[in-house]
Amino acid sequence: MSPVPIRRHDIALHPESGRVIIRPFIPGKPQIRTNILARALALNDAEVDLQLQEILREFDSRHFDIESILLAHYEKVRHHIAEQQTLSRVRQLLIGAMFSGEYALESAALFNPSIVPHPDQSDVMAGGMRFIMSLRATGEGHISSIEFRTGLIAPGGDISVEPVSRFVALPECVPNPSYNKSRFVIKLKEMGFADGHASAVMDPLAETFSLNELEESMQRVKRESKTANHDLRRAIECFRWLADSNYELNFSSKLALSERIIFPVSANETNGIEDARFVRFVEDDGSVMYYATYTAYNGRAILPQLIETHDFLHFRVLTLNGTAVQNKGMALFPRRIGGRYAMLSRQDDENLFIMFSDSPHYWSDPQIILRPEQMWESVKIGNCGSPIETPAGWIVITHGVGPMRKYCIGAVLLDLLNPTQVIGRLSEPLLSPEGHEREGYVPNVVYSCGSMLHGRELILPYAMSDKASAIATLQVDELLAALLASGS
Repeated sequence: MSPVPIRRHDIALHPESGRVIIRPFIPGKPQIRTNILARALALNDAEVDLQLQEILREFDSRHFDIESILLAHYEKVRHHIAEQQTLSRVRQLLIGAMFSGEYALESAALFNPSIVPHPDQSDVMAGGMRFIMSLRATGEGHISSIEFRTGLIAPGGDISVEPVSRFVALPECVPNPSYNKSRFVIKLKEMGFADGHASAVMDPLAETFSLNELEESMQRVKRESKTANHDLRRAIECFRWLADSNYELNFSSKLALSERIIFPVSANETNGIEDARFVRFVEDDGSVMYYATYTAYNGRAILPQLIETHDFLHFRVLTLNGTAVQNKGMALFPRRIGGRYAMLSRQDDENLFIMFSDSPHYWSDPQIILRPEQMWESVKIGNCGSPIETPAGWIVITHGVGPMRKYCIGAVLLDLLNPTQVIGRLSEPLLSPEGHEREGYVPNVVYSCGSMLHGRELILPYAMSDKASAIATLQVDELLAALLASGS
C-alpha cells in the first residue's frame, strides 16, 4: 500500500497504429535496386500515370504532403539511373513510391512519459497550467521515437489531454548544422583521436564551425597527406560519425505539437531514441532551456545523448562527453547548484549516482548516493526523471526492480544545498502495477521519465507495462511529510 494517497486519473494514452510516416524502403543490394528501376522505366507514360493515381488515391489522405516525400525518396536512388535520361515528375513520383513504405510509429507501444510546463501559457485560467508530455513511441522492429502530447491542468486539479489527429510529420534535418569546436575536440579525444590528423583537421576551424567547413578541412588534409593510410581513413570516418551524431531539426509551426515526431536520424540511434527525460532548466540569469537526456541505441550499443530546445520547434541533438557518459537513465537537475550543473545517473545498472559539471555536455566523477535497500528494489534502482525542487529538498521519483522483474515507483528526498545527502527515503512504493497495469509488452511495470509540480500537487505521468501511459497525482506536502518522517 502506498504511504501517500494517490489519485489515478481517468486518462489512458494507448498506441494508435493509424499514425504513420513514410520511410525509405530501399533494398541493400544494388542489383535489386537496379531491377526495380528497370521495371519502372519499362512502363509507358499512360501506365505510369495510372499506377501513380492508384497509389495517391490509397495513400494521399494519410499524409500531409506525400508528393514531397516521394520525390525525396526518388532522389535517394536517382544516381542509379543513366544521366542522359530525363524523367517526368509523374515517373519520379512512382519511382519514389516503389522505394517507400509506411511505418506505424506507435503500433507497439506509447510509454515512458515525461512532463514539463508548456512554454506558452497564454489564455490559461489563473491557477491552471498547460503542459507538454513527451512519450516513447515504439513500432515495427522495436524502433523508438519521441512523440508529444499537450494538455491542461484545470485550477481544480482536473487534467485533460488534447485529442490528436491521425497525421504525423518528420522535421527538416538542417543540411549544414554548426558545431562547438571545444566539445567536438573533447569527444574526439575520448574516442582516441587527439593528435595528428585530428589536429590537422580541427586547428584551422573557428570555435563555431559548420558541417561544410568541416568537410572542406577534411578534404584539404586528404589532399595534403602524402599517402592515404589506414589511420587517416579511420580518423575521417570518426569525424563524420561524430558530425552525424550532432544534428539540428526544424518543425513547421503549422504542425500541432502532437504531429511532430523525432525519429532516429544518426547511425548510433538506428534502433531507437529511448526514454527521453525532458526538464525545464532555468539558468542563473533567468533564461530557460528545455533539455532532454535520452538513450540512443543502434542494436548493439547504447549512447546517452542530449536534446536542447527553446520552443519545441527547433531542436539540437548533441553527443554527451566524459567518462561518466556510459549508461541509461541520466536526468538533469532543473537548475545549477552552487554554480554547477548536476545530473543523476546509473553507472552500473544497479545503484543511483550523482555528478556535477561546469558544462551540461561533459560528465565525469559520479558518486553513489543510493543503493538497493528494500525487497521491491532489491535488483536495481534508478531515477524516474529530473529532481523536483521544494523548500524541504529535492524530491527524486525513483524506480525499483524487485523479484520477478516487477517495477515499482518510489521517492527519496535529497538535501537542497548538498544533494549528495539523502535525507528521506520511502520504504514502500508510491505506485505499484495493479490490475490491467500489469499486462503489456513487458508485464508488471510502472515507470516514468519525469514529473512536475503544479501548486502543491505532484503530477506523475507513468507507463503501464511498456504498452500505454496514464497520469497520477498526489499532494506534495503529504509526500514530504512521509519522506521526512522516514529519515535517511
